[in-house]
Amino acid sequence: MKKVFTLVAAFVAVLAQPVLAQEEVAESPKESKVKVEAGADLVSTYVWRGQNLSGAAFQPGISMNVGGFSLGIWGSTDFEHAINEFDWFASYSISGFSIGLTDYCGAAARQEDGTFPKYGNYDNHILELNTGFDFGEVCKKFALSISANVNLVNDKDAFGDEQYSTYIELGYPVKAGSVGLDFALGLTPFEGAYSDNFNIVNLSVKASKELQFTPSFSLPVYAQGVINPYSEQAYLAFGITF
Repeated sequence: MKKVFTLVAAFVAVLAQPVLAQEEVAESPKESKVKVEAGADLVSTYVWRGQNLSGAAFQPGISMNVGGFSLGIWGSTDFEHAINEFDWFASYSISGFSIGLTDYCGAAARQEDGTFPKYGNYDNHILELNTGFDFGEVCKKFALSISANVNLVNDKDAFGDEQYSTYIELGYPVKAGSVGLDFALGLTPFEGAYSDNFNIVNLSVKASKELQFTPSFSLPVYAQGVINPYSEQAYLAFGITF
């Protein structure tokens, strides 16, 4: 366990160095290239990779970006307060290629005593290696993206996933007037957390649009249809982005 967290700490430290260096060089806030973003989604149902994780939920996030490096946290709390998720991520991208680590924590039901598992409970964490390539970054006429996400392993009794559960997704965005359409196909190549064998687990389309209320105020909204052929389930979700 200590080796895993040592690796994570080292990874984050490497990502943080350019940020710290940039802050030292910048003479004023206007000259700084560090970009901090904060926002939140309000969703009717929390669907992730073809799986329904909760009902209506509030999902805030914060990220810090400099160059191709990103550090951030993201969370989800459903209105019944039965699910409380807290994730952090660190990544680097260049010319369409990206690689990073994500620590998923807390996506589990409330315990019998009414509390959530403690953050330091390693059984409540999943560390995932993320890689991907966005062809749209190098060829505007071919916007296909592909990502591969693999759960990392430590030991059988604690942190990790012995099956190296893997999720691969192909995505393609299309513009239809004022509506953006994002098509996705997600699959798992073998038995793991997503299915008991090779299976397509996510077929989805997401339609996004900005509702213009005044000349200076608009609100991004989206509707997403999801079908999981493996579990034979279908979901329709609506979201508002702040």
